[in-house]
Amino acid sequence: MKMEPTSVVRRPCVTEKSVMGSEEANKVVFDVDNRANKVQIKEAVEQLFSVTVLKVNTMMMPSKRVRMGRHFGMRPPWKKAVITLKEGDHIEFFESA
Repeated sequence: MKMEPTSVVRRPCVTEKSVMGSEEANKVVFDVDNRANKVQIKEAVEQLFSVTVLKVNTMMMPSKRVRMGRHFGMRPPWKKAVITLKEGDHIEFFESA
């Protein structure tokens, strides 16, 4: 199944842990489509950001129970991808002043 690169990679996951990984180990974390495999994720990141991807690790994040007033609901499960970039390549999400 062929997917567009913009539909494979949804958004970056910017957390304290992912920012530390990007600074120290040259890794970037993305929220990706649940149906995408590692090969599709690698091709999409290389096309969108013009970088060389060495390794892709994926994990399914489970759904969580949330409260909305008196009622309970569930957040949908989502897929997270940790991308290891070649030494010297980097993806800048925020411009530093």
